[in-house]
Amino acid sequence: MITGRAVNILLTNDDGYEAPGLRALERALQRLGTVWTIAPATEQSAKSHALSMRDPIRAHVRGPRAWAVTGTPADCVYLGVNELLPDRPDLVVSGINDGSNLATDVFYSGTVAGAREASCFGIRALAASLWISRRFSGDTQPHWDVAGAWVRRIAERMLARPVRPGVLLNLNVPDIAAPLGLKLTTLGRRHYQAVVDARKDLRGTPYYWIGGDHDRFEGPPDSDGHLCEAGWVTLTPLQLDHTAHDELAALRSEWKD
Repeated sequence: MITGRAVNILLTNDDGYEAPGLRALERALQRLGTVWTIAPATEQSAKSHALSMRDPIRAHVRGPRAWAVTGTPADCVYLGVNELLPDRPDLVVSGINDGSNLATDVFYSGTVAGAREASCFGIRALAASLWISRRFSGDTQPHWDVAGAWVRRIAERMLARPVRPGVLLNLNVPDIAAPLGLKLTTLGRRHYQAVVDARKDLRGTPYYWIGGDHDRFEGPPDSDGHLCEAGWVTLTPLQLDHTAHDELAALRSEWKD
């Protein structure tokens, strides 16, 4: 753990300030340091890394160290790091998301983007999600505190080691009382049904709903989606550098002119 001073932990999410997963995070991490909560006032799912550049952001005080922000998860972290917190946080945790963020979900997820924004500032960052699925136990209540316990374990380890610049961690917990254990793994691929629901409003103008249900996971059997589906907690390190270095080298070799 960080020694010699108080540890500051900033929490955010994309499900909104009132989400049960955020309350589970507060319970899980309150003994690790001073917890600050800055979360969107309304749900911001699938907003990815959007920043509110053309609209003012308002931060409504919800407690001595808590704000509900009229913006995205990335807005919340940006505002917290650069304005609302008295000191830079030692760790940012985004979640616990109501639903998984596995495989290619990381490109859409506001939860992951909250952690990614912290990583842009060189801060330790963790995105955490609970996969609430009919494949699992069938209990009427999600296992938020089980997920919270896993977040706490990972957070303790993160606070004990220096952050590598440009890296964040993505944690997914299956919604069962006793997951099989932890697997450090890679991103797979996730396939959703491609759905466009075309409708017309009362004046005959067309509008559209997009997005289908989860269909299947693709990729190696030991990648994150397949493992979480089988009941394992998965942890995947992500990085800001999306450069395809192998392809870059090939292009440099082929496109010499």
